[in-house]
Amino acid sequence: MGNIMNKVTSPIQAIRGRKRKRSDVDSDASDENSDLLDKSLATPKRKKLISTAKYIYQALFKEERNSDITVHALGKLWRLHKVYLSQSPYFASMFNGSWREADEDYVHIEIIDPKITIESLYSVFGSLYMDEVVLEPREIVSTLATATLFQLDSLIDRCAEVMIETTNAETAVKYYEAACEYGVKSVKHSTFRWLLVNLLTLYYKTDKWLRLISIELMELLVASPDLYVIQTEVSLYTMLRSWVYLKLNPAGEEGCEKLASSDEQMQYFAHMDETLPFLKTENGKPFEACFRSLRLHNLINHHVDIGILVRDNIMPLEWLNEPVFQQWNSMLLIDQSLDKGPKDINEKVFLDSCIRCGITLAASCNRRWRWTGFNFGLDLIMISDTKTLRVKRHHRTENERLLSLQVKRQFLIRVSLASLNDLRQIKHQQTTPIQSISLDKNEEAMLIMLDKELTYPLHVSINMLVVSPSRTNMNTSGVGPLTGGPSSPSRQQRDAAFDEEPLEVSGSNTAVYS
Repeated sequence: MGNIMNKVTSPIQAIRGRKRKRSDVDSDASDENSDLLDKSLATPKRKKLISTAKYIYQALFKEERNSDITVHALGKLWRLHKVYLSQSPYFASMFNGSWREADEDYVHIEIIDPKITIESLYSVFGSLYMDEVVLEPREIVSTLATATLFQLDSLIDRCAEVMIETTNAETAVKYYEAACEYGVKSVKHSTFRWLLVNLLTLYYKTDKWLRLISIELMELLVASPDLYVIQTEVSLYTMLRSWVYLKLNPAGEEGCEKLASSDEQMQYFAHMDETLPFLKTENGKPFEACFRSLRLHNLINHHVDIGILVRDNIMPLEWLNEPVFQQWNSMLLIDQSLDKGPKDINEKVFLDSCIRCGITLAASCNRRWRWTGFNFGLDLIMISDTKTLRVKRHHRTENERLLSLQVKRQFLIRVSLASLNDLRQIKHQQTTPIQSISLDKNEEAMLIMLDKELTYPLHVSINMLVVSPSRTNMNTSGVGPLTGGPSSPSRQQRDAAFDEEPLEVSGSNTAVYS
């Protein structure tokens, strides 16, 4: 019996023998936890002691404790510390180089930039003692000027960010000029882009902002192929006329929202000197380059517009000789089917010679419109709905317009669309490549599918070339031979009174259909 019991219990005992002791399990767990603990303790943890930075700023900068250098600037003494000032390459070279100030505890800085103020010096000096800086948008140009003087690249970058974020109608020109003066390319590009969209859609309506634009800046804007021209080139001419009027009459009320009427402006220039065009006078010569930047071949597409140019007596009429010659040459070539439209044109030639026209669509709905005026027999209607923008070659004889009899007509076109935020900054922009469109009579073609991110009001800018450019070099002023193969491009059509807030322009109307 005893043997039997031994035989029965032995396997059980064997199984029990194979079990791990609890103490062994606890030991392994303890070892694993110990490894994790060691690893955790061996990994540095970076934590910012906010109180340390505040203490340094308060004790060393504001209370000026243990100062080892006095900086005299704009009539104020700043008791500072070389170790913090040396973050600036300006001071670092002064203290560590052969300057006599290297061994002295007093530095006098002669500041000649009027944009640098006591407040901006306080902000910039203080930023050297802190790991963050609070930048006031209203003082940002002064802060940028001061940061540039002391070569503080990081602070310059922060100023640029603030300027780009706060660009609006009141700051755009000021920021652009500051960016040019202090070499901040990102701000220069951003503000110029802002002005391209808003010059004719906003600034034209408000004299206090329009008068701020310098002659140099206006010349660049007028010449740019990316300018959102509302409605066609003649609206750009009338805007220039208003701008010059404001420049010559700076005594107007700063808060005035209304420009002198178109008739008042025409009378002002027409009677200034009846023997000379305005641009030939001493007062007019500084503005000549801006008017030469106009695409004059697009100013003579309607008889009313030609009448305006003659009555205003701003530009010398001989400027129109070459554009008129080129237009006539193009018309003859089209009429004889020798020019079927532009092709094999590089981007620069297209952008230098194309017509610029545009419209603002106030709401998402179906719209049809044309920019009227002579267009070499090519009657183009723009069609928009909630998803697309299309173009149609309209060919109906009852319209009583000169129409090309060519079965197919070819033209080049580029479309740009822009939606703006509350500061009128571009929040979404969509631009097509240059497209070559060939249309039969009454045929329609798709130009662009609208991105879902686009919102209304939607600004539409069209660049278009409907005749072959000349083989000579382009002169956008029209004073020399125009890039128009057989001719200078007379493009898509004249100025306009839109159904939503028409600009104060003369000439033929833009036809708008529901």
